Amino acid sequence: MTTDTKESTQGGRDTRDPQGAQDAQDAQDLVMQLTFGGLAAQTLRAAIRLRVMELIGEGERTAADVAAEAGALPQAMTRLLRALTSLGLLREHTAGSFSVTPAGALLDSGRPDALTSLVRLFTEPMALRAWEHLDDSVRTGDIVFDTVFGKDFFSHLKELPDLSTVFNAAMSQATVDTAAALPHAFDFGRFTTVTDVGGGNGTLLSGVLSAHPALKGVVYDTEEGLAQAPATLERQGLTTRCSLVAGDFFRSVPGGADLYLLKSVVHDWTDEQVVTILTHCREVLPPTGRVLIVEPVLPEVVDTTTAGLTYLGDLNMLVNVGGRERTRAEFEEVLRAAGLSLVSVTALPQAEPFCLIEATAA
Repeated sequence: MTTDTKESTQGGRDTRDPQGAQDAQDAQDLVMQLTFGGLAAQTLRAAIRLRVMELIGEGERTAADVAAEAGALPQAMTRLLRALTSLGLLREHTAGSFSVTPAGALLDSGRPDALTSLVRLFTEPMALRAWEHLDDSVRTGDIVFDTVFGKDFFSHLKELPDLSTVFNAAMSQATVDTAAALPHAFDFGRFTTVTDVGGGNGTLLSGVLSAHPALKGVVYDTEEGLAQAPATLERQGLTTRCSLVAGDFFRSVPGGADLYLLKSVVHDWTDEQVVTILTHCREVLPPTGRVLIVEPVLPEVVDTTTAGLTYLGDLNMLVNVGGRERTRAEFEEVLRAAGLSLVSVTALPQAEPFCLIEATAA
């Protein structure tokens, strides 16, 4: 092999092929970016815990000033702020002077569109421990969270009031876009009462009721799930049109509604558990009633242009709670087993990747 040939094939690729070299570099960059993803997430967690975005505010501030208010070291704060800048969350205008980008502003807990609770939840050590054993879950199908902590996710969460509050707030933050889009994407006018099964703090149902003044509502969840719901209904002026009912959807679902709404509930559970929940909805469903499930619907083959975070969410269900994201055919299967018939599946573009899955009594 000549010296020219050796040089042209360094690193296992032919550097005389510019496109091949670029493709190889892109592949390496992708792997490295994904490898360091966990470090980026913890950088966001630190920014929230130190209240970086709130302290910088809407103008420019120096790292030294932010450090002083945060009770941190100036040099270390500079390094954190520069890392946040490299992630697109801050801008550095002159050496050591920073402002917040639109993306970074979502880490300001004082904003109504903040994502701080979501970031806190998914960077929480409790939420990540089971991920260390993802390969075990893939081999066995077991919920490794239960093995690591000795109890299931929701039982463990119940014992941690502060984290339970974060969880409820995170679910609310994850529902804001859907609450804005759903009332205009489905014909609620043909119903009189909607029960939001597993409705948490009432964010989703409040959006629906606010847009449809003739509609009445019920938020049904555990006592822990409903903890912040009274404040939500009070804030939205819906206390006279919406009631709160505590219970366990594995045991029963309250009757009296002609629409049963389930958002981000079905994917938490195994097929057998989902059939139990939907069967209880079917048992109280009037002849003209409907069940409306709001969940991602996976394509039969992965579409990498629209997959987003859905497949990582699917793995999160696997390791932490035992649930799964489902295809249309898999939704049809659990609906059929519960005595329900699929009517339609409609994408919700304003709240991707969610879809509306409408079902009626079979």
